[in-house]
Amino acid sequence: MTNVTRRDALALLGGSMAAFGLAACGGSGDSGNDDGAAYKIGILQLTQHEALDASHDGFVDGLNESGIAYEIVSDLNASGDQSACQTAAQQFVNEGDDLILAIATPAVEACAGATEEIPIIGTAVTDFAESGLIESNDAPGGNITGSSDLTPVAEQFELLTQLFPEAKTVGILYSSSESNSEIQAQMARDAAAAHDLETVDFTVSNTNDIQSVVESAIGKIDVLYCPTDNTIASGMATVAQICNDNGLPTVCGEENMVNNGGLVSYSIDYYELGKRAAAMAVEILTGGADPATMPIEHLAADECTLVTNEETATTLGVDLSVLG
Repeated sequence: MTNVTRRDALALLGGSMAAFGLAACGGSGDSGNDDGAAYKIGILQLTQHEALDASHDGFVDGLNESGIAYEIVSDLNASGDQSACQTAAQQFVNEGDDLILAIATPAVEACAGATEEIPIIGTAVTDFAESGLIESNDAPGGNITGSSDLTPVAEQFELLTQLFPEAKTVGILYSSSESNSEIQAQMARDAAAAHDLETVDFTVSNTNDIQSVVESAIGKIDVLYCPTDNTIASGMATVAQICNDNGLPTVCGEENMVNNGGLVSYSIDYYELGKRAAAMAVEILTGGADPATMPIEHLAADECTLVTNEETATTLGVDLSVLG
């Protein structure tokens, strides 16, 4: 079959996204199962936004470049619904998939609850160990490993202080329902403390809360920090509109949040994160690698990129030239 990406599939569907979408993809290589059949892979993505889409596409492209023979039996998007994640995970087990890719922490959690036998590659997960998914990031100890989207929070706060040296209070906007968001929020508090900045938490439980919560931050803080939180990323256009209309700058966890109206980020590459996950999958499927002994992979600091939004800077009257 012709290989397609999630974006290709969406285009064919007129851009609509159901709770579950199915796409079958076949690799063109000769390296399949012992019986010669293509490896069966299931993909579960928590929700649709640009960063997770990029991880998905990087994974598929990485598989294609590897040359292995594979079939994506089920390519599912849970639209942010945890019960849908659990249903999808059980579907992968029923299919007898050889490997599962789970994109974002709740998706990995659901798959982990469904099987201890099928190898699970997680990606777009901040900290596998702190989230309770594995024993340690160096030695996972079970059927789960993957690539982390741990964002360079300290470097992002360096950007914040360069751009806004007079700032005194930073708001931290994140979802209270995502364990990895709390990890990043604590990192942000620590980074802020290192610069003698006060912090105020603004939490949401779902995207419906974003407008009222962000509006409540206006006038109380000097800068809003938005980590790589799936709920906030999905509603970043709303966040940016409110903040930009009220002169409140946003420092973001990743590039696509800036593209959707945020001001600046020092960002990892989610597409590369997906390709790292694909390389790990190939090692497991064809090289006999054991997820239990495969350390979690991270992108190095020098693989991150400074991203700015010139239109937002103009709206806010921010001089980006100070960043060099």
